Amino acid sequence: MPQSQDVWAETSSKKYTLEKRQITHSSDKSTNSGVEPKAVFTGLIQALGTIRPLGSDRFDVSCRECASDAILRDLAIGDSVAVDGICLTVEEILPQGFVATASDETLYRTTLGQNELAAPYVNLETSVRVGSKLGGHFVTGHIDGIGCLQESVQTPNSWEMRFTFPASQSDLWQRQIARYLIPKGSIAVNGVSLTIADCDPNGSWFKAAVIPHSYAQTNLSHLEIGSWVNLESDILGKYVAKMLGHQVPDSGYLEGISPDFLAEHGYV
Repeated sequence: MPQSQDVWAETSSKKYTLEKRQITHSSDKSTNSGVEPKAVFTGLIQALGTIRPLGSDRFDVSCRECASDAILRDLAIGDSVAVDGICLTVEEILPQGFVATASDETLYRTTLGQNELAAPYVNLETSVRVGSKLGGHFVTGHIDGIGCLQESVQTPNSWEMRFTFPASQSDLWQRQIARYLIPKGSIAVNGVSLTIADCDPNGSWFKAAVIPHSYAQTNLSHLEIGSWVNLESDILGKYVAKMLGHQVPDSGYLEGISPDFLAEHGYV
């Protein structure tokens, strides 16, 4: 192996070991929203429900009776459930739902803190378990920001829905949403895994074509123009963006990681 590759392998090994230690250390802790970081979802909604505040940060999440079995069948204390895309931890199980608490950060970044502007129903999905199908894309349940429905047009085979940012959320949108919007990329809207059909080059809006089944089975069909939605950018896009912005320390052999470098080594 050439010497430059030896240096690269040694650097990568040290970096992997450090990251593994950090992940192991953090896995015993909760994230800012009080959920286990190991929970992951697919963006395929299992049921609709309603949400009722029990104070400033506690919520009663109730499943609609017609689809409650998909959520409640084996639900246990400590399980993670995505509520409109927000990963929440089950603290108490009720006959028709559960109780969960949201942190200040979650209330700030999501529609939980602006519930009057959200859809009347919430999308519900339990976390992926070993052996589960991954039908959508990897959704972490950690919301990046809020968007709002700008336009919804019915076509012969889909609903074309266009989303942008509320005026009060423009700064957060530019930092957390706009940079990850690419045609054919993935995004979670209220926890629903969608493919971006089109977007503004500046990232000020995006459009998704929602098939009739997804439209009817989720709260996307209950949105009105101006309704707020939770948005989570594609986690894989975030990692790529971080890699592109990372510079390998000067070793005399290696150059900074660039798009050409990633393409040459089969990453893109």
